[in-house]
Amino acid sequence: MRKSSSAEPNAGPTSRSSIVTGHTFSTARASEEDTAGLPADFQPNADTVRVVVAPDAFKGTTNAHQAAEWIAEGIQSIIIDCDIEHIPMADGGEGTAELFSGEIITLPTTDAAGRLIEASYTFNTAEATAYIDISAATGLPAVKDTPVPLTGDTYGTGVLIADAQSRGASTIVLGLGGSATIDGGTGILVALGATPIDAQGRPLKPGGGNLGDLADFDTAHLNIPAGSVDWVLLSDTEFPATGPQGAARVFGPQKGASDEDVEKVDAALEHLCEVTGVDSQQPGYGAAGAVPVGITWLSQMLHGNTDHVHVLSGARTVAAAHNLREKTGNAHFVVTGEGSYDEQSVNGKVVSVVTELAAEAGATLAVCAGRFDIEVPEGVIAVDIGQDFEDVRAQLVRAGAQAAVDYLNTSTTQG
Repeated sequence: MRKSSSAEPNAGPTSRSSIVTGHTFSTARASEEDTAGLPADFQPNADTVRVVVAPDAFKGTTNAHQAAEWIAEGIQSIIIDCDIEHIPMADGGEGTAELFSGEIITLPTTDAAGRLIEASYTFNTAEATAYIDISAATGLPAVKDTPVPLTGDTYGTGVLIADAQSRGASTIVLGLGGSATIDGGTGILVALGATPIDAQGRPLKPGGGNLGDLADFDTAHLNIPAGSVDWVLLSDTEFPATGPQGAARVFGPQKGASDEDVEKVDAALEHLCEVTGVDSQQPGYGAAGAVPVGITWLSQMLHGNTDHVHVLSGARTVAAAHNLREKTGNAHFVVTGEGSYDEQSVNGKVVSVVTELAAEAGATLAVCAGRFDIEVPEGVIAVDIGQDFEDVRAQLVRAGAQAAVDYLNTSTTQG
């Protein structure tokens, strides 16, 4: 592993402009001082270098579109003769829906704590498809100061789903990353008219913490058209709904759950799976607090099978939609990135998918991240951006420049 810090870049931009896949960037012809880190025989105008920049969003700092643009700007400040294609990526988390074409629909709904908010989704009329991020209504940022691991629910996301179906959506593509809840998707079910009840027929209070009392669902007021859509659930994890790697134990603590909360919700989700007949150990069913469990039950009840529910890798689905395999296949250098490179990064996240595609293509790969909790694979360039995001644009431009310097060092060394 080669690890660099972009805090003190080896290059800085002057000016030159070039058209790069629909974007114009200010690029540079680096001075001797700027190129101190480059090999002595570096020729900036040698054969054109084909570059693909495909980062995830840097959570809480910038979206994937901006990250790709700024990293690309830094690369072009060093590698003058290059063709750069930037492909903003997502894995089903925040920002996934906006990567698909369609009209942005905004409407009132509720957050995970039941408070009134506005949230948006993308609706493609021609495809009769709605792209909805669960994080839009049910995300962590809205409740970060008052976490709701036991009582938070996905009702607000269900409101978006019902609205999309009323506009003509026959397919719901639901991004499952970044949720604040662990309710097994029961809040969505309530919004669609399927109410969880206890043995006395009383509606359960919201949240995964109450699912231990679940006996059945009251479907007298079920929104059948909304429940009958085709579901494409974009998961950012391969973990199951329950157990040591389940929704509560793996993701509960980051949603504010105590050790006691984790045990309670894990048992409650297992009970939900027993009542609904859904296999708690299906890969990917731990995403978004086990939302696939509730969706699968609903679809199976209405259709008699699970053929209308597809739990897919969010990162792979977005990559396929943007022809990332083909584009990396033609690249010499591929750059990706995210806020934190950790164990989850290699478990279905954007970086893991881009890493795989770059390896298939034989391209050099660089990963830019705010911190590295684990090492990147051998031969991968790691650029540490740092976590003090005072000027995100400047830091990502520097990261792109440093990645380019390391790439040129690597490519020269390897001949």
